[in-house]
Amino acid sequence: MDHSSELGTAPIGKLLRMQAIPAAIGILTLSINGIIDNIFVGQYIGSLAIGAITVVLPITFLIASVGMAIGVGGASVISRALGSNQEEKAQFTFGNQFVWTTILSVFFVIIGYFFQDQVLALFGGKGDILSYARTYFNVLLPAIPFLAIAMMFNNVIRAEGAPKIAMAVMIIPAVFNIILDVVFIIYLDMGMYGAGLATMLSYVSSALYAFWFFLSGRSEIKLSFKYFNLNTKITKEIFSIGSVTLARQGTVSLLAIVLNNTLFAYGGEESLSIWGIINRMMMFAGFPVFGVTQGFLPIAGYNYGAKKWLRVREVIKKSIVYGTVIASITFLIIMIFTPQIISVFINEESVILKTTPAMRWVFLATPLLTIQLIGAAYYQSIGKAKPAMLLTLLKQGFFLIPLILFLPYCLGLFGVWIAFPIADTLTAIVNYIALKRGSRALGKD
Repeated sequence: MDHSSELGTAPIGKLLRMQAIPAAIGILTLSINGIIDNIFVGQYIGSLAIGAITVVLPITFLIASVGMAIGVGGASVISRALGSNQEEKAQFTFGNQFVWTTILSVFFVIIGYFFQDQVLALFGGKGDILSYARTYFNVLLPAIPFLAIAMMFNNVIRAEGAPKIAMAVMIIPAVFNIILDVVFIIYLDMGMYGAGLATMLSYVSSALYAFWFFLSGRSEIKLSFKYFNLNTKITKEIFSIGSVTLARQGTVSLLAIVLNNTLFAYGGEESLSIWGIINRMMMFAGFPVFGVTQGFLPIAGYNYGAKKWLRVREVIKKSIVYGTVIASITFLIIMIFTPQIISVFINEESVILKTTPAMRWVFLATPLLTIQLIGAAYYQSIGKAKPAMLLTLLKQGFFLIPLILFLPYCLGLFGVWIAFPIADTLTAIVNYIALKRGSRALGKD
């Protein structure tokens, strides 16, 4: 099925909606899944369980980000290859992606298993949280390669122009996890082990559905042994662009280490639970903008490969306008209904009172989110790794981590929360300048 050709011919507004809405729905479902996961463990296990998930998930996604990085890197190559009618290159790229994702994710899972106590402690698994975190981590480990493969597949599916299938890859594990949470946590009373088991099986279900799509004959890109031979040139191209995503996730994980340990030092276990609630809401609140960004990537990459510069400029402008309007509406909702949102997660009054002002500070610069994301996504989609890397690392690496290390010395725990809107604002300014320059340079290089 030739899904990709529409990316170079259909109206940009229509394409953006076709790509962004399914992506946003998929991300929304995952976000709701994460929120419900936190509600179950918060209401039926306790706030320490939320803290444990806050410790473990950054580790899980750091390992699985190998698949995400290879997926994004390969998807960029595939989009441009399809745009310039290099179908054989697209097929070999996908085969190489699958081989590398499998090898590297299994390798890092083995490392994580043998050094789990050291890794958990590094990410803030201390005090009363440690035993909960260890239980959850051990259950999740075997399924992380499935999560990595699902992440890789998802990016390729979107690159070939099948956003509804990509949406299903994200929705299926969320639905499984919610159902299994009810079974394992409420009815079978399996506690933290049950929460981990539900999440583990949801990862497996996502990968199996994506496998079915590529083996069913419905996909334009094929999963075939003849494309599994590793090609040095293609591998370099995949990792050149994918390293941007891997660096971002590595920086996010470094941020988790710095943030969790700073929170524990200034606020104890309770502050980790507060951050766990805020962190879940950050993904939920940003889902429409993340959807716009995901929709933007294949459109920009395909049209750049086809040398249709006006269409590239148009998708940049429309993505920013759509995303900023949506982010501003989200901002108002969070600011007005903060206590009500928090009370859904936890019924401990002291945690609700402390989380309310913290959440408002963290979300203060939400309307600027789209510019932050589209700036890095643009350079990633057109295959320019160095500027993409710089813009990707701006918020967490150059601004947020230094601010979190410095501000608490002066402002205590409040310094952690105020660091977020400062970093968001600075990042948006730099991305806006980079986008302006990149748009003007289209076709000149």
